[in-house]
Amino acid sequence: MAVAFTKEESFETASETLLPDRPISAHPNLVTEAGLKALELRFKEAREAYDGASTIDDVNERRRQTANPLRDLRYLAARLRTAQLVPDPTSIDTVAFGSTVTFRRDDGRVQTYRIVGEDEADPKAGSISYVSPVARLLMGKAVGDVVETGGNWKSSPSHRSALFA
Repeated sequence: MAVAFTKEESFETASETLLPDRPISAHPNLVTEAGLKALELRFKEAREAYDGASTIDDVNERRRQTANPLRDLRYLAARLRTAQLVPDPTSIDTVAFGSTVTFRRDDGRVQTYRIVGEDEADPKAGSISYVSPVARLLMGKAVGDVVETGGNWKSSPSHRSALFA
């Protein structure tokens, strides 16, 4: 049989279907209860998307449509497998994983964030990852503490933040 009679994937199709894995953080995969449920829901949604795309008749289109859900399934399965559920803090005396903290920056801005796992962090919605620079500075601090940062935060020589209830 001549090669002309076999169907080979084009470079374009191959690049659309062979997606690299999403990077997985080297940090411990700490999650809140809500974060764990969100991972489980995202896994379920990716599974449904993959199953739906798997029914497409055209093999190249099926490969294109299953590529993203398949990559998400690999990532989410790994994140669920390594998830370490951290209970909500029992004390509000010091900032810890799962705490909601309000602080005032030296420029007068007041910000409130909940410190959560990497996959559930969404600063626009009021949550930051426990490995973010701001969270790392605030962890272990108490109401009234003043935290000073170096010159790489927001391009000024130094910043001060004060915690308050």
